[in-house]
Amino acid sequence: MRIGEAAAAAGMTAKTLRFYEESGLLPAAKRSGNGYRDYNQESVTRLDFIRRGRTAGLTLAQIGQILAVREAGDAPCAHVQDLLAGQLAAIDNQIAELVALRSVVAGLHAVAAAGRNETCDPGRICSYL
Repeated sequence: MRIGEAAAAAGMTAKTLRFYEESGLLPAAKRSGNGYRDYNQESVTRLDFIRRGRTAGLTLAQIGQILAVREAGDAPCAHVQDLLAGQLAAIDNQIAELVALRSVVAGLHAVAAAGRNETCDPGRICSYL
């Protein structure tokens, strides 16, 4: 299948597919007689895996590591489990930071909502911050 068909089948753009190929995440496609790239179902399966990894928040380097483990003939499941555990910890940390930030912004907003703009100190940029 041509690049547009393979990209559509994997749920991405042809530009993204080319990037993955240039990055080494996807082996170079065979070329047909007229020079067009010719992708097979195995390429689409790999692209789908890359897309799912990105959706889970994995970096391209991490996805490359997983693919390298598989290409070496080993099952990457334990490695993926470790990566996903790390991703969960990072997400939990981000959530905690956002909850703390929300509390700060809510407090500042409450002060600003209760204030009166005409009483702002002209010597300060803004007394709400």
